[in-house]
Amino acid sequence: MLVSAKEMLDKAKAGHYAVGQFNINNLEWTKAILQTAQECNSPVILGVSEGAGKYMTGYKTVVGMVNGMLEELNITVPVALHLDHGSYDHCYKCIEAGFSSIMFDGSHYPIEENVAKTKELVAAAHEKGISIEAEVGSIGGEEDGVVGMGECADPNECKAIADLGIDFLAAGIGNIHGKYPENWAGLSFETLDAIQKLTGDMPLVLHGGTGIPADMIKKAISLGVAKINVNTECQLSFAAATREYIEAGKDKEGKGFDPRKLLAPGAEAIKATVKEKMELFGSVGKA
Repeated sequence: MLVSAKEMLDKAKAGHYAVGQFNINNLEWTKAILQTAQECNSPVILGVSEGAGKYMTGYKTVVGMVNGMLEELNITVPVALHLDHGSYDHCYKCIEAGFSSIMFDGSHYPIEENVAKTKELVAAAHEKGISIEAEVGSIGGEEDGVVGMGECADPNECKAIADLGIDFLAAGIGNIHGKYPENWAGLSFETLDAIQKLTGDMPLVLHGGTGIPADMIKKAISLGVAKINVNTECQLSFAAATREYIEAGKDKEGKGFDPRKLLAPGAEAIKATVKEKMELFGSVGKA
């Protein structure tokens, strides 16, 4: 069954490793990520953006698919189903649909409004045993139409949000969604350190995990990051493997147009990507 992300992330923060959030877009992605988590004996968070939720026909469909897979695949590792960069209204939709975790992205509001809306959603989520992530300082780049300039969060504003009783906090530290440009300045560890000193045991979240060098990932974990989001890297590996399969002309075998054949290489590529990230984050064997 689905679980809140709170316990797995509290354990990760205390154990100095991070749990991966891997965004899902369809059945193949979900199955590949769950199978890899089970194989690695790693806790995992399945992220769902509002756009992906709409693509998969709605949040109830997503919940039904994931719950069915947990049973049919005999998944025993902790799995959280998490709304990624949720708006105020969609947080409520996911609470009602049966998600086990939500993220309210109030970073684009003035801090007073972010605090007010986050406080309300904390009460609504915790009433149903659902974990909640909040954000301070927008994450750069674009993801499903959500655009951020990549600002560094104000540590004092982070403390104000953390003190509302959220379960984990996403703070902008120069990270971006999508592929990092060549002139990227890197993560601001000074900001991250200041945030951790003010938020204490609160697990911190690093969005935009694709393309961040391994040494930066490990340093971020040492400074309190306990959840790292990966989406773009899975998209790239899935697309490359699918394209290679098609361009190799294997559809001429007569079964190449069977979607189960066509999408299999991409699913295997996602498995490899997820396993590599779990090993880097140190979550293997931590279920």
